[in-house]
Amino acid sequence: MPGVRSKRVTLYDVARQADVSYQTVSRVINNHPNVAPETRHRILQIIETLGYRPSHTARSLATQRSCTLGIVTFGAMYYGPSQMMFNVERAAKARGYSLRLSTILNATLDELCEAVGGMRDQLVDGLIMIMPTQGIPYPDLLAACGQIPFVQTDTEESPDMASVVIDQRAGSRMATQHLLDLGHTAICEISGPLHWFSGAARHESWQQTLRAAGVTPGLSFAGDWSAAGGYAAAKQLLAEKAHFTALVVGNDQMALGAIRALREHGLRVPEDVSVVGFDDLPEAAYFDPPLTTVRQNFAALGEQSVEYLLSLIDDPETRLEQRTLQPEFVERLSTRPRR
Repeated sequence: MPGVRSKRVTLYDVARQADVSYQTVSRVINNHPNVAPETRHRILQIIETLGYRPSHTARSLATQRSCTLGIVTFGAMYYGPSQMMFNVERAAKARGYSLRLSTILNATLDELCEAVGGMRDQLVDGLIMIMPTQGIPYPDLLAACGQIPFVQTDTEESPDMASVVIDQRAGSRMATQHLLDLGHTAICEISGPLHWFSGAARHESWQQTLRAAGVTPGLSFAGDWSAAGGYAAAKQLLAEKAHFTALVVGNDQMALGAIRALREHGLRVPEDVSVVGFDDLPEAAYFDPPLTTVRQNFAALGEQSVEYLLSLIDDPETRLEQRTLQPEFVERLSTRPRR
């Protein structure tokens, strides 16, 4: 009814719904380690469902923190980074943190320093860095962040930096091996931009998987992650009169464009050319034909990135390491055995 304010959800409401003590809920909110993983997951789901938001004022007074995290990102217009941002925000809010976002347009060190400086002025407790392109060395990143704890996502392979990543090489290997298992030996590629860590890793893994099987890699052209880029790269392959019965594509959007180009050339998918994408866009299951692809678990990436960052905030001696999540292969109708 107009003028009636809904009752604010409290910590006790969450505890009652989860059938735990309010102290357990408090430990989850404050990222205390002494909570069973299943219990933590159940409580976080209930917090999100009920819309519970801890009091920032009370927490700030108690912890001398702002209860705010920052996200610095490049490539926010692309599917991967945008999904990372969304899931980091969701995981942070479920733990009672607010977010500040800064988008970098050219991924230069000057831009990064400016963005981090702005975050420092806003007194953020820590940073999630979504920097998927090469160009800013890790020592420069450390220097720019200074004393602010940070965790990277979508970055290069490195065992001793605070980061949470999805294994891009494993995903590309699964996609390529699937085509080999179907009997394909003439396999070309449309890669992502090779100055992106993920683009380079997927491309290198495609080559390595083929060579390990005794197969010479076919032609490869780089796209720009867009459907138009995939269309243009496929046109280049066709113009070069490349012989291929299968095509590994760096992401699903480029695969959509590539399928269009193949059809315009009179080739059928998968009867003449099998096509594999990467990402598992929500629309990938509704492509014509439904797209075989590699699924990245961005929800788990967001959860673990925030959890790791809060550990670094709570204990600066937390070990610096790269935590790696595994992708999942999804077979649909855009691939078939070689005829």
